[in-house]
Amino acid sequence: MAKVALNKSSLNKEKRSLKTYNRYLPALELKRQQLMAERKKAEEALAETQSQLVDIERLVREQLPMLAREDVPVEELVRVTNITLIDENIVGTAVPRVKNIATSVKPYSDLAKPVWVDFLVEQLQQMVRLRIEYQVRVLRYKALDKATRTTSQRVNLFSKVLIPQTQKSIQKIQIYLSDQDRANVMNAKLSKGKVLAQEARMAKVREQAAGEVDFNGH
Repeated sequence: MAKVALNKSSLNKEKRSLKTYNRYLPALELKRQQLMAERKKAEEALAETQSQLVDIERLVREQLPMLAREDVPVEELVRVTNITLIDENIVGTAVPRVKNIATSVKPYSDLAKPVWVDFLVEQLQQMVRLRIEYQVRVLRYKALDKATRTTSQRVNLFSKVLIPQTQKSIQKIQIYLSDQDRANVMNAKLSKGKVLAQEARMAKVREQAAGEVDFNGH
């Protein structure tokens, strides 16, 4: 902790700082709680998307075992042609969100492909969208997690470092100034006592001198 000047000016400065910290800390704590709640939502959305992907992959394996056939090529049936993302402001943190995903389907003849290919194309389109959504939601979660950790660090800085240190500095300065006031009072009393004693001595000397004059006069 930096050395604090032990004077009234420094005391007033520390009191102003403490007032600012105590005013800012509740807002910072509220922001941390809001970010934690949003991070929880992002985590749940991420888990949900992952679960949907697993379900589709399982459905395709169960419903389309014929994909193992090499005589029916299905590569690159579905392609992503455009992805539009937008930024959302959540408690002061910019996070991405998918606005639109455009896909295209490679033309194929209904006569040249088995009927199950249509079902496959539908599942592939959904899978592509979910995979992109998953990647964006990972970024979304990471942004909120980082913001939460940063805000938590600031809360700890205020509550566990700045405020206790400032309170300690205020107490130290107040004790010092109080000691100085007592010392000044004592010094003033001592000085007054010395003056009174000096005046008493001078008065006694004057009395003695007056007595001697009176005696010699007789």
